[in-house]
Amino acid sequence: MSGLIHPSAVIEVGAQLGEGVRIGPFCHVGPEVTLGDRVELKSHVVVTGETEIGADTVVFSFAVIGEIPQDLKFRGEKTKLVIGQRNRIREHVTMNSGTEGGGGVTRVGDDGLFMAGCHVAHDVQVGDRVIIVNSAALAGHCVIEDDVIVGGLSGVHQWVRIGRGAIIGAVTMVTNDVIPYGLVQAPRGKLDGLNLVGLKRRGVAREDITALRAAFQMLAQGEGAFQDRARRLGAETSSDYVREIVEFILGDSDRSFLTPG
Repeated sequence: MSGLIHPSAVIEVGAQLGEGVRIGPFCHVGPEVTLGDRVELKSHVVVTGETEIGADTVVFSFAVIGEIPQDLKFRGEKTKLVIGQRNRIREHVTMNSGTEGGGGVTRVGDDGLFMAGCHVAHDVQVGDRVIIVNSAALAGHCVIEDDVIVGGLSGVHQWVRIGRGAIIGAVTMVTNDVIPYGLVQAPRGKLDGLNLVGLKRRGVAREDITALRAAFQMLAQGEGAFQDRARRLGAETSSDYVREIVEFILGDSDRSFLTPG
């Protein structure tokens, strides 16, 4: 292994460090931790438990990664935290390992940005290119799909799913599932439209955005229950983006949905 480990850092026996790892002053790396190639821990970082951190991820000062869940049902069972590659985990972030009742693994994808003070709880499943803004919190068992942004000081209730490409505004409490590409805001989160800015930034074709707008209107104003509207929409659409929303609505969930007003 080549890299740089500050003499004040504590690396417990058993920890596995990849090539080019950099560990700064007063960090503590536990015996069951695996750090991929070129992972960097700034100063005063704690990485503990059975935790894997993927290559080229940077963890900033005072983050605590892999500690036991904040769950009174946890009894010390063997669980894990798996973090992907090229993530940026900023100051004071906390990420907890899983629980036996939740599948045992908290999982974070690649290329995420976790801003200062945010929290990823036990058994959460986070996709790729996700941004969690300062002091936002993801409660246990949440599913956050690819390309989601959660605004600062927001809270996501346990078991909630947030579909791909959705955006949650700042200071928002999300208590129900959010459709892919949805825009949620207000103190008690409301589905206020589509994340049009995000769609345009990703280069989604105009015809697909038009189809998504029409689909949103049908979900908002069509006849019957929300799931019935989604089934009709799935039978009528030719857009892959709209089908993704339909499949999300008709998928398994322990929560109801935020529906268009």
